[in-house]
Amino acid sequence: MKKSWKVLPAAMLLASAVAHGSALTFTSKEQPTSVLELYTSQGCSSCPPAEKWLSSLTQSPDLWKQVIPLAFHVDYWDYLGWQDPFANQSYSARQRAYARTGGTSSVYTPGFVVAGHEWRGWFQNQPLRLPEKQKAVGTLQLSLNNNDVEIEFEPQQAPPKGLTLYLARLGFGIDTQITKGENAGKTIKHDFVVLSLQQVSATSDNHWRTKLHKDPRGERQAVVAWLGAPGDPAPYQAVGGWISQ
Repeated sequence: MKKSWKVLPAAMLLASAVAHGSALTFTSKEQPTSVLELYTSQGCSSCPPAEKWLSSLTQSPDLWKQVIPLAFHVDYWDYLGWQDPFANQSYSARQRAYARTGGTSSVYTPGFVVAGHEWRGWFQNQPLRLPEKQKAVGTLQLSLNNNDVEIEFEPQQAPPKGLTLYLARLGFGIDTQITKGENAGKTIKHDFVVLSLQQVSATSDNHWRTKLHKDPRGERQAVVAWLGAPGDPAPYQAVGGWISQ
């Protein structure tokens, strides 16, 4: 059954991207940008339909502006006979953190989290609905020059203490032929794959500098950054956009 999706009206200030020579700058709106997280695995037979639906969001006009999708490949199904090349134990730990803090009811795949809360509407073919009328938290700006990253946050209200920056490189248009496990014989196309995830400490108040980890996989790539409070996996503010490899 084909899955559909829909978002609610856009906030007044939308995310923007500006190119300056070889550098790129992405700026969020003041209201929180909703992050859509899919926890998936190549070793899970029910995951390919969820990944196909996620891939449809590459054509959404609200991509990067209202919603930022991320596909986290977990490692706890690798024992079934196929080792997912995108799986990382830290992604599994992130999903478990949601269950531990009450963001989700349990740990399973495919599992969706929208703006820090479990979303099971996909299983009932329900449209994706994003939070409305959120209070402004501030703008998050990401500047990328080659692999040099600079990020600044301009808060509109007192932010949680100890905000940490998370930086991810995403891969798109990646085909994998599965030869073992529950999906043996299938070729799965992946988009929004989290190829690398970095946790970055601030260099000064609301300011971060680092280098984006290199990873050549994917026909196309994107970069995403979000802020998180200590002990809470839910993104506080996020920004992202397409990049050249």
